[in-house]
Amino acid sequence: MPKIIFSAPFLFYTPGYLNIEQKNMDYGKEFKNYAIKHQGISSTYYDSILTSMYPVGLTPNIIEERQMNAVAMDVFSRLMMDRIIFLGTGINDQVANIVQAQLLFLASTDASKDIQIYINSPGGSVYAGLGIYDTMQFISPDVATICTGMAASMGAVLLCAGEKGKRSGLTHSRVMIHQPMGGAQGQASDIEITAREILKLKSELYDIIAKHSGQSIEKVNEDSDRDYWMKAEEAQAYGMIDEILVREKA
Repeated sequence: MPKIIFSAPFLFYTPGYLNIEQKNMDYGKEFKNYAIKHQGISSTYYDSILTSMYPVGLTPNIIEERQMNAVAMDVFSRLMMDRIIFLGTGINDQVANIVQAQLLFLASTDASKDIQIYINSPGGSVYAGLGIYDTMQFISPDVATICTGMAASMGAVLLCAGEKGKRSGLTHSRVMIHQPMGGAQGQASDIEITAREILKLKSELYDIIAKHSGQSIEKVNEDSDRDYWMKAEEAQAYGMIDEILVREKA
């Protein structure tokens, strides 16, 4: 299978309501158990991927005070308690496995509450990204998307695929769309097969962007012929996001 890439060259804590059961749940531990038992992800594989996504030396631990004790956990596990997923890296199969498992886990804990995905990604594998996209569309909870920094390429596809009215970006965030790129080698027939697959993926990606942005497929096709960068205001006008997040000072 050829590798087809769709890519380009802080942290927020949002407090939310937690019931007693959720307060007493170690989301990091529970999610790891869910990923291993229900998603077929091995313990060693899980640890290696989490370390690559969130380097241990750079990931702070926090103390969560509870009724009878205090629990130390990494900050990303604490964010999961507020149903926040942080996609802050390139998208590959390993990253997609973890993000999809997080989505399914949060959907299983409460199918009625929104899930937020904070995106700061240059994009990556089309196949891996489409796996995340399909999972976002499949689960019952609404998935809100927030762009911090950059949502480029496959990251932009996931950004605009959030629930309508619940897609946002920070003031200086950037969004970029373009056509997928890939490579092939071998006999001429093999190269033709790969080229046809890339064109199919290109059509699918443009359909997704057009569907969620409200732009015509012709405009998406024209704009994506080369890197098409948008500031937050331009992304909002294009339909990639619905609002720009600005703190209202008292």
